[in-house]
Amino acid sequence: MVQLFTFLARYQTLSQEAKLAILKISTPTLISKNAEIQAMGKTCKTIYFIKKGITRIFYLKDGIDITESFAWENQLVVRVESLFTNKPSSKAIQAIEETEIIAIDASKLFALFDEFHEIERLFRKVFEASHVETINRIESIQFHSAEERYHNLLHESPEIIQRVPLKYVSSYLGITQVSLSRIRAKG
Repeated sequence: MVQLFTFLARYQTLSQEAKLAILKISTPTLISKNAEIQAMGKTCKTIYFIKKGITRIFYLKDGIDITESFAWENQLVVRVESLFTNKPSSKAIQAIEETEIIAIDASKLFALFDEFHEIERLFRKVFEASHVETINRIESIQFHSAEERYHNLLHESPEIIQRVPLKYVSSYLGITQVSLSRIRAKG
């Protein structure tokens, strides 16, 4: 759990009492490679912290598997639109590698907000940062070429090419695997 609290401290420090409260609603879990952490059509009720491994959020469009995002060590993965609307998600979360997560029960976490305003403030900051990342992703798709998106991805996460199947990387970039091969061949 040290890893989780180190991650959270990037946003705000917590008292020992607040840490203990979060600890009580958290469950370490090991997920097999390629297993779904959350299936499509399910309502998200959990926030996942990744201790080790890598995950992706994906959906199907006209039967084609589309990768929306990746998350790896020391990041959170959650279907925010489902969590906040309490509606089933059309997206799934999958472990790309064998993945160690800490599952935080969201309803119990939200109940802690009244008792621990520092936890509420902390998760507001976490979700604000996530929102900014989403906006940056949308703007990247709108304003950058596939080649620029690929090089930005390599700059931000160079290990991704070794850890993630290229079919997921190309899908994430919004291009075909053939186009990704051409971009990679250019260097």
